[in-house]
Amino acid sequence: MNYKLSKEFALSLDAGDELRNYKDCFHIPLQKNGKQFIYFCGNSLGLQPKKTKEFINQELEDWADLGVEGHVNAKNPWLPYHEFLSKGFAKIVGAKQTEVVAMNTLTVNLHLMMVSFFRPTPERYKIIIESDAFPSDIYAVESQLNFHGLKPKECLIKLHPRVGESEIRTEDVYKIIEKEGDTVALIMLGGVNYYTGQVFNFKKITEFAHKKNIVVGFDLAHAAGNVSLELHNWQVDFAVWCSYKYLNSGPGSIAGAFIHEKHHNSNLPRFAGWWGHNKESRFDMPDNFLPIKTVEGWQLSNPPILSLAAIRASLDIFDEVGMDRLVAKSKIMIDYLMFLLNSIRTDRIEVITPESRGCQVSIRVIDANKKLFDQISRKGVIADWREPDVIRVAPVPLYNSFLDIFKFYNILIKLL
Repeated sequence: MNYKLSKEFALSLDAGDELRNYKDCFHIPLQKNGKQFIYFCGNSLGLQPKKTKEFINQELEDWADLGVEGHVNAKNPWLPYHEFLSKGFAKIVGAKQTEVVAMNTLTVNLHLMMVSFFRPTPERYKIIIESDAFPSDIYAVESQLNFHGLKPKECLIKLHPRVGESEIRTEDVYKIIEKEGDTVALIMLGGVNYYTGQVFNFKKITEFAHKKNIVVGFDLAHAAGNVSLELHNWQVDFAVWCSYKYLNSGPGSIAGAFIHEKHHNSNLPRFAGWWGHNKESRFDMPDNFLPIKTVEGWQLSNPPILSLAAIRASLDIFDEVGMDRLVAKSKIMIDYLMFLLNSIRTDRIEVITPESRGCQVSIRVIDANKKLFDQISRKGVIADWREPDVIRVAPVPLYNSFLDIFKFYNILIKLL
């Protein structure tokens, strides 16, 4: 497409956008002057769908009217409520419904997965992760190594970009796997790197790691609802994600987990809880744990219904739109944003997000001066600053427009 540096061109893109009306399905934060903010922070916290209140109120009303009987007699019975999300989650991450479940929070799920899938031996005891992974992931894998009596400095292999680059090349991941593979028990990457916005090559990395008998897991916090995923077909062993970013479920809402069906009947150790027990005998309160033979067997406690209702409201929109259409629009939006950014002649900023990306673009401020970020914030842009020197912007296809992108560019170029 031949992009142009004009407001009229942005408006023409919006006019041809078949998803443009979905912006009206969300609450857009307002400035003091009554104008909408340019909200480019869906990679941190997604906006609230207008129907969320309706979904949550239904459960509040049933709780008020039915009390404990709501577990079986509510309009949407609470006992199987988490199952209402399985179809939507499965579509978003490319899985079977029996391979996905809404439970806990992201880092809790990551620890639960490593209990089962990080089983160090004297021969295999190392973990591979990207050097600039989200801190919580680093903390989690280091604490798992410590828990097993291993030293992170010796057992945690961190993937680094080449000097002068920001992208971790797939061939460099191969080299590390080839070199260290016989001692590696787990490779655990952020599917989309939170800092640079790089999308890892899930399929190729998984295939290569499996040739070395390495377990593969992904943190999809910045991938779920953002990029196309095929976890089942790629044979990924496990994955975890939060739901409050691109999935718009509200701050701190319940997370999700994927475990490939090839592991469902295995004897993998796990931390168990009663909600993972066989459904037919769960309420008989037996002494011995009999796990459900799906990913649900990794559940611990009955889930928070109000959080599930919020996710369900958002998944209702995803079911209607579909990931294919969202990803297609996202690609055009980011290509357009990159065209605009590349047209700016300045030595103050550079884009560090590679071509393998979703809807996040990371802009490095060369002098690491946060003043530029503060200035665009005062001009009505909600983005975020990541130390030491990056402004992250994420035009989300569900509720951002091409005009939003042009306005951001116009603000940025004037400041620069």
